[in-house]
Amino acid sequence: MSGRAVERARLSWGEALPDWVETLAVACDAASQNRVAVRLGYSAATVSCVIGNRYTGDMVAVRQAVEGALLRSFVTCPVLGELRADRCLTEQRRPLIASNPQRVRLYRACRSCPHSRLHAKGDE
Repeated sequence: MSGRAVERARLSWGEALPDWVETLAVACDAASQNRVAVRLGYSAATVSCVIGNRYTGDMVAVRQAVEGALLRSFVTCPVLGELRADRCLTEQRRPLIASNPQRVRLYRACRSCPHSRLHAKGDE
């Protein structure tokens, strides 16, 4: 039997329900929406909007967070090597710390990396 989040996702998305959204809903039913949101680095409201097919933000970034945290999807970082897709997003969001050589390399690399969501938001 499916839980409330899965049922809501199926009703909201219909036949177009992506696997990763269903995985997100299953995780919310298994734990809680708040716990899953914290794990993904998003608010519970964002998770709710994604499940309800009402999210107007960067859906690709949310998908990448879900795939990394819940589906164990990996990407290759030019600085850190292989890492989970959700950690890639976390590293992209971190600020430049000029006194930390690794942060400088990451800051620069993230702006030209094919996995970067910075360009999608207009950040540079």
